[in-house]
Amino acid sequence: MTTGRAPTGTGAWPYAVWALTRLWLLACVFKVVTVPGPDVTVDVSVIYRGWYEVLLAGTYPLDDVTWQYPPGAALAVLSPALLPFWEYATAFFVLVLVCDALVLGLLLFAARRPGIRAAGAWVWVVGVPLLGPTVYARYDLMVTAVAVAALLAGVRRPRALGALAAFGALLKGWPALLLVGVRKGRPTRAAWTSAALSAAGLAAAFALWMPGAFAFLAFQRDRGTEIESLGALVFHLARQFGWEGRVELRYGSMEFVGPQVELVSTLALGLAVLALGWLLLWRLRALSFTVRTPAEAAFTAVLLFTVTSRVISPQYVVWLVGLAAVCLVFRGTAMTLPAVLVLVAAGVTLLEFPVGFVHVVESDARGVTLLVVRNGLLVAASLVAARRLWRSTVPVRPGAEAAPNVVGGQPSRVAR
Repeated sequence: MTTGRAPTGTGAWPYAVWALTRLWLLACVFKVVTVPGPDVTVDVSVIYRGWYEVLLAGTYPLDDVTWQYPPGAALAVLSPALLPFWEYATAFFVLVLVCDALVLGLLLFAARRPGIRAAGAWVWVVGVPLLGPTVYARYDLMVTAVAVAALLAGVRRPRALGALAAFGALLKGWPALLLVGVRKGRPTRAAWTSAALSAAGLAAAFALWMPGAFAFLAFQRDRGTEIESLGALVFHLARQFGWEGRVELRYGSMEFVGPQVELVSTLALGLAVLALGWLLLWRLRALSFTVRTPAEAAFTAVLLFTVTSRVISPQYVVWLVGLAAVCLVFRGTAMTLPAVLVLVAAGVTLLEFPVGFVHVVESDARGVTLLVVRNGLLVAASLVAARRLWRSTVPVRPGAEAAPNVVGGQPSRVAR
């Protein structure tokens, strides 16, 4: 029997803390408060604004190798047109704020359901400001909002999960991983069919809308090792011993250029393939699916592909914060420790970029230490999450009976 009262933690406090922390983020991006390091708003006021003008002219940025995004990214770049009475950057920051508030609202609304709690909302409230102003000066928070909506909707509506995951994937690729943990059987067929149809329809629409919708594939293929990635630590350390390479601005980010960089980039791709292989093996072996498994699997998958990526830009961590928040709305989740590690990594990310970015570029002791700590936390979160996901879903002995599926808080028959 329910009383209709909101769960503990869903009173005024989440809204109050959210408002105060977001006021600080707005003060940073509007330069009322100065955060040390490079100006993170340049991406919006210069790069996004430039793409905006090109897109308005009726084509994707075909000659700009910094355009590294799927065709749906055009919607995010063009979104400030919804607020024509404001300057481009101002409108963009306000729209990101709206998406931020939407995520909080979704998490708190979900917390009113049986078996759901407000811890996830607190992860979002705290995690986003830990990343600093960069999180409001990129469109990744918008994509994360779509991913959060997809996972929460998917609890009862697999088709909605599939459609939203497809839309998110056409915004920035990674939301396709939201599909990996859908319960086997009818829910998988519903979600994956919905995703395939939605992706095909949207891709065709974007291709017909403007030329160059998929030019980003060639630009993405040619990227090297970005200086904040896990693989980049090899060259940060090698520079201490006379490595002859250098740091250059390429494809919109600071990358290492020099001997053995191509080899390390190839090894990173190999690790990503291994991560994909592990996910496929997990999918084949998993038998026990609960209401929280899709979120936990998505969180694990995105962690694995983040740490094996040739690029770990600061804004990528907001993806992990959003997925961690969804995991923690479920009571009994196995992802509490990985979520805490991600929150700590978010705070270290702010120290690394923008605050200490000059030290990262120079590969000095401070910069290398920050990267080792941040990337080490993400690797630890990935390994812990993968281990816990496996243990909670895969039977100990081949052929052993798995724990029953739980859907909507009620047990159901295992899908075999």
